[in-house]
Amino acid sequence: MRIGVDLGGTKIEAIALNDQGATLCRRRIATPAGDYAAIIEAIAALVFAIERELRCQATVGVGTPGALSLRTGLIKNSNSTVLNGKALDRDLAGALKRAVRLENDANCFALSEAIDGAGAGAESVFGVILGTGVGGGLVVDGRIVSGRNRIAGEWGHNPIPWPRSEEWPGPPCYCGRTGCIEALISGPALARQFSAQSGRTLSAEQIAQAAISGDRQALSVIEMFENRLARGLAMVVNIFDPAVIVLGGGLSNIERLYRTVAPQISRYAFSDGVDTPIRRALHGDSSGVRGAAWLWPA
Repeated sequence: MRIGVDLGGTKIEAIALNDQGATLCRRRIATPAGDYAAIIEAIAALVFAIERELRCQATVGVGTPGALSLRTGLIKNSNSTVLNGKALDRDLAGALKRAVRLENDANCFALSEAIDGAGAGAESVFGVILGTGVGGGLVVDGRIVSGRNRIAGEWGHNPIPWPRSEEWPGPPCYCGRTGCIEALISGPALARQFSAQSGRTLSAEQIAQAAISGDRQALSVIEMFENRLARGLAMVVNIFDPAVIVLGGGLSNIERLYRTVAPQISRYAFSDGVDTPIRRALHGDSSGVRGAAWLWPA
């Protein structure tokens, strides 16, 4: 039995899978805000509760924002800043009395979709998270490619390619730079752009619905989002050329993306044509936690 844990900024979800990938148990709790010790205790309590219910000890994999630094062994680059500078894998291993495998949450998402999701059977899968942030993970032949510095797939913290005059130097990003892809196409970025253009306050999901209903200002913002997404993914295609791109996160539910983005990628990628399929995640919001469970092989 495998247990996967998805450590998010607002919730912690745990899932138990059997060797065939069937869900045996699932639990979710709120993430203790700003309290690292309480986060460790909450994860351990979730794992132990599932094991008591199923009467079986399991391997444990954890998906988390950020990554372990190869230099320090501590978490870096997490937008859940309470985790930065912490030995999360060692602290969890101590609390659980066993080895724990830990990976970036976008890598877990990509692994889940590559194993038995929308990218199953593909040689390479680039998994994209479009939500509060913009993340990415690369899986080749069923294995996560984390890179020498464990930052492979972090396309959201590159500048937007082929920037237009109004996009440069671009809005500030939490990473300390300006003009990052994340600062331009995340959910909060979409909401800010709509508010600046219309004077109205809507969430990204509400903007997408308003565009469907014929709201011209909403449609304008969605079309701008699609073009920026296409430019960002064209850069990914130029570098990785994945067999499949799988979208997850709240913004991946915008249905028109699967019709409008791929043709625009062809306008920017360094090729005479691009036929890379863009697919919605098969496991939806469960992909991250499932991928964390799959960090342990059979």
